[in-house]
Amino acid sequence: MAKPKKQPRPKAETPKGFRDYFGPEVTERTEMLRTIAGVYHRYGFDALESSAVETVEALGKFLPDVDRPNEGVFAWQEDDSDWVALRYDLTAPLARVYAQHRNDLPTPYRRYAMGPVWRNEKPGPGRFRQFYQCDADTVGTASMAADAEICAMLSDALEIVGIPRGDYLIRINNRKVLNGVLGNIFGEPEAVAETIGAGDPSGEERMQGVLRTIDKFDKVGEAGVRELLGKGRLDASGAYIDGVGLNDDQIEPVIQFLTSKGSSNQETLDNLTAAIGTNAVGGQGVLELRQIAELLDAAGYGPDRIVIDPSVVRGLGYYTGPVYEAELTFEVFDEKGRKRQFGSVAGGGRYDDLVKRFTGQAVPATGVSIGVDRLLTALREKGRIHSEAHGPVVVTVMDRDRMADYQAMVAELRNAGIRAEVYLGNPKNFGNQLKYADRRDSPAAVIEGADEKARGVVQVKDLILGKQIAENATLEEWKERPSQVEVPRSELVATIRKILDGQG
Repeated sequence: MAKPKKQPRPKAETPKGFRDYFGPEVTERTEMLRTIAGVYHRYGFDALESSAVETVEALGKFLPDVDRPNEGVFAWQEDDSDWVALRYDLTAPLARVYAQHRNDLPTPYRRYAMGPVWRNEKPGPGRFRQFYQCDADTVGTASMAADAEICAMLSDALEIVGIPRGDYLIRINNRKVLNGVLGNIFGEPEAVAETIGAGDPSGEERMQGVLRTIDKFDKVGEAGVRELLGKGRLDASGAYIDGVGLNDDQIEPVIQFLTSKGSSNQETLDNLTAAIGTNAVGGQGVLELRQIAELLDAAGYGPDRIVIDPSVVRGLGYYTGPVYEAELTFEVFDEKGRKRQFGSVAGGGRYDDLVKRFTGQAVPATGVSIGVDRLLTALREKGRIHSEAHGPVVVTVMDRDRMADYQAMVAELRNAGIRAEVYLGNPKNFGNQLKYADRRDSPAAVIEGADEKARGVVQVKDLILGKQIAENATLEEWKERPSQVEVPRSELVATIRKILDGQG
């Protein structure tokens, strides 16, 4: 009889495009999100935790193809033939929730949501298939006060987590202004794609090409945008990038729009008015931008924090009006040691047609999404994450038969709000217990042998100070402030508190 083939062991590896988050990272993210939630709550927004799984139909942009119903999302087919998927963002689920529960929700409905989203896209450096978003949205009002409020709230959130004024800028534009410019060139919005295509069935792709090119204005400048709107250009690597194929007469108004930014919001608005001429759609967009600027100015949010900038486009097709982007303006070094600006950490805008997909009725909405991982990276770059990632105080075990005494110490520390644990490994080798405490990044270790127990004292080893002494303290400093002290058992909590407060 043949011997059964041994099953191979599974590989212990993270799936491609995903990553694991350990203690300090999770703690930092939780603390940052808690702080941002406090700002949102102060503005009157309520928390919402929606399902991580939606029907593919509800996600809208990713309706099933005949051959690839899971394109862009992680999707699977249920027994009843419905396709479902992990949510791609937090906005599409909000549209479904509002449409489903609108009779029970206040209007306007102001909600914030925080959690992971999943995208079935090719991963790359710093680009993962699962990541966190932090959203805030107002559904049910067309008032520009809602857009102004979102921008002000985003400004407050950035500052409270540690991005001071001068290190960020929230830039606002309006898709209606761009539609007005393109309408002047190619016809009214519904005919724009067809006109750009000049009879070519790929007209919609060319329309998206115009938007993508405008979005590159900050990177390639005016000259680069001209080339990309026309025949194309050589990039830095020498590769040729095909252009959109517009002629010079079509390109010029787009450039006028992109270069409309003046030295003040008022000057920018005047330039945009000139760029759109008599186009009604564009005129409505300029009026909305003017209203937002006035509201922000009245609330004390000047152009040093929030500014009108025509180069902001935002790629998603569901934006219908104001769009905004939060950019961090300080410089960092890239992987090749070159200085570069950190860039965008948040973006959003008005999407008045998203809920309409479910209800058939227009429901205005606006909101913003913060890229949690990028904002955390920025805070680390600037050294502005202040949470010390210390592990628990470790109570060592000198006598297996006295485990109840050690558990009593831990309970006393925990009841005082101090993170603590008893060493639960093999206590035979005391050196291994201290190595464990070091590996946990513990601030202190507590030692109580038979002698200490008889005398009513404990030894407290200050591991924070011990590391400092080992690195750079002189012999005199070591003698003056030893890293291990003996204290009465009754003073255990007070002694640990001093160490945690840096006074040990």
